[in-house]
Amino acid sequence: MEPGGDGIAAGPREKCGVVGVALEDRPAARPLYYALYALQHRGQESAGIVTHDGFQQHSHVERGLVGDAFDLDDLESLTGTTGIGHVRYPTAGSLDKSCAQPFSVSFKSGSLGLSHNGNLVNAAEIRDDLAHQGHAFTSDGDTEVIAHDLARNLLDADLVRAVKRTMERIHGSYSLTIMHDDTVLGVRDPKGNRPLCIGKLDDGYVLASESAAIDTLDGELVRDVRPGELVVLESDGTGYDTYQLVEEDHTGHCFFEHVYFARPDSVIDDELVYEVRRNLGRKLWEEAGVETDVVMPVPDSGRAFASGYADAAAETTADGDPRPEDDDGVAFAEGLMKNRYVGRTFIMPTQDERERAVRLKLNPIRSTVEGKTVTIIDDSIVRGTTSTQLVDLMKDAGAEEVHMRIGAPPIIAPCYLGIDMATRDELIAADRSTEEIREAIDADSLSYLSIDAIAETLGTGHEDLCLGCVTGEYPFDVEDEATDRDVDRPAIGESPPADD
Repeated sequence: MEPGGDGIAAGPREKCGVVGVALEDRPAARPLYYALYALQHRGQESAGIVTHDGFQQHSHVERGLVGDAFDLDDLESLTGTTGIGHVRYPTAGSLDKSCAQPFSVSFKSGSLGLSHNGNLVNAAEIRDDLAHQGHAFTSDGDTEVIAHDLARNLLDADLVRAVKRTMERIHGSYSLTIMHDDTVLGVRDPKGNRPLCIGKLDDGYVLASESAAIDTLDGELVRDVRPGELVVLESDGTGYDTYQLVEEDHTGHCFFEHVYFARPDSVIDDELVYEVRRNLGRKLWEEAGVETDVVMPVPDSGRAFASGYADAAAETTADGDPRPEDDDGVAFAEGLMKNRYVGRTFIMPTQDERERAVRLKLNPIRSTVEGKTVTIIDDSIVRGTTSTQLVDLMKDAGAEEVHMRIGAPPIIAPCYLGIDMATRDELIAADRSTEEIREAIDADSLSYLSIDAIAETLGTGHEDLCLGCVTGEYPFDVEDEATDRDVDRPAIGESPPADD
């Protein structure tokens, strides 16, 4: 991913992207490869594909971007009409090839491949339990824990029942694509924390983290996989079966998917992400609009927010009154140009170089900024370093005033559910007020979008969202953290129910 807000250098990074396909009579490798390209923003550290030809499993997993991880020979070696794929940014497990996915294992009941988006919060407990039963682990990632637990259950249960037993033991965030021999499955955790959807192709079906991957394959979005649902694709690509294995009173959708992570052209919960962000931008104007000459986004993730903000500003003043006809409001401007060829692995050995890093990625258009009052729209402030540099950049370019508006609430707590976010010690909002943050970044004013505005725009209640990073209360039982609901953490070591 190329982070936008405060993430030009080190902001929140999405966890992973998963995909699975079942086709009628053509190899699955290339469609999987193209789908992973569409999900590249969700992870850039490794990419992998596992296929099955009806007799045996084939796997290729490599560090790097999708285009670097596969060549023509690799794709041709991945035979079979069914398969799963994965792109990864590490948040659980070491940064090495042993934690790259899909994770593959062969066992007495066949072969298993697994791609995981999310993060378990009880993986260590399950690992210890399985290790005591003789399971040997090759990585320290939580995905292998899921794979071993599922493999164990498949020894004495059918596929659906085995998945249900595993779901009753794992606790945390997960969207999974799984291969059991040549059968592809999709599973979403009971709170639906991570996205997963079903798509129909001319000659098969696809499961993917985002609908943009389905679009890339010229497919049609069918719907989101429901929280707690198992989807089993027919291995001949002719259809799928679904099983609602777990139901809970409330979901825990990650609001940051809409704010930041998902591609703007993806559809999540029947809403186009781009339009959601534009509506969030309109809310930002209603709650905290400031009359300036121009409003400009931090590319790329701030663009839709800034567009909605400017549209709302053309209709009403910052006080909420109708805009006079002779007043055009706050003009939308592309005042920051992005250098797309500077990766986040660029090495900056000295503090001076680190402080100047923003200039490697963003350059102001001086004529848009000079002598103007400016509002900068970003999706988040994490550590505050980049925001400080952006304000300095604008003032160096001649801006008279620089105001910051953020399309999310202040991030006050870490994410334990698969987002690579800073610790509390690193989060600028963890122990500072908005005014203290404004002073730290040297902006003329600073305002964040409220939690209520997020919930209202998404059309859901607080109780159906995961807001842990902005409230410090989580929908899962995270050790030493508060919960925002009654949560039953699985008791590991107990036998599964006899009548499941």
